[in-house]
Amino acid sequence: MTTLQRRPATASQNTWLSHLNKQFPDLIPPIIAIAIFLGAWQLFSWTPGATLPGPIQVVKDTWILIFWPFYDRGGTDKGLFWQILASLQRVAISYSLAAIIGIALGILIGTNKMMSKALDPIFQLLRTVPPLAWVPISLAALRQNEPAALFVIFITAIWPILINTAVGVKQIPQDYNNVAKVLQLSRKEYFFNILIPAALPYIFTGLRIAIGLAWLAIIAAEIVMSGIVGIGFFIWEAYQNNAVSEVILALIYIGVVGLLLDKAMGWIETRILPEGQK
Repeated sequence: MTTLQRRPATASQNTWLSHLNKQFPDLIPPIIAIAIFLGAWQLFSWTPGATLPGPIQVVKDTWILIFWPFYDRGGTDKGLFWQILASLQRVAISYSLAAIIGIALGILIGTNKMMSKALDPIFQLLRTVPPLAWVPISLAALRQNEPAALFVIFITAIWPILINTAVGVKQIPQDYNNVAKVLQLSRKEYFFNILIPAALPYIFTGLRIAIGLAWLAIIAAEIVMSGIVGIGFFIWEAYQNNAVSEVILALIYIGVVGLLLDKAMGWIETRILPEGQK
């Protein structure tokens, strides 16, 4: 009886150890790289004349922000959780709108040569404008910080979605179009059974690029738009108060959130794309 009771525990333990041994090699390189980076950063902060605090000093200066991210004292005096959440809400609204309009315009341009020739120069001109350059225009046109910030995200995120969608539609193999003609597919059937599946890898490429640009744009917009809750404004206010450690902490949070957004979009892509198109 004793032997029979120990076998499941041993098997479970072996399974756990096997999984740990499989995953551990993938964890060692990033852990070593992070440790080296933090060590080099700390050593640099100890050099004479260094003005940036090291990781130890950053933790000492910002431990309240790290361990109490949910505080809310009203106005813009909120914890980092609420600052990041406010920025993510703006990104979600504008990014969703950019995805809908960008995919629709991309399909239109990809299927219509006349529209492509007419609009391509305008799109190529506008897409090179950096996010910060749109801020004064959006403020002058919309007169309010919130809609101006939403517009800056939208106008920054739409271009990679639009252009990649158009390229994907143009790259549909001619054989697919010939099959559609032979089968006499309706426009609706052609759209859902041939055009969208064939262009989907390009569309997701644009969506993944756009989510990073959208997160970048909201930070730039919030830095110059005072009086709104958001991680960008938090950085600017911390800089104005000479709280460099808070700026560094916010930058770390921004990088982590940006990484998670990209990984989330990649996960969605693997779930939607057929195996042969990944």
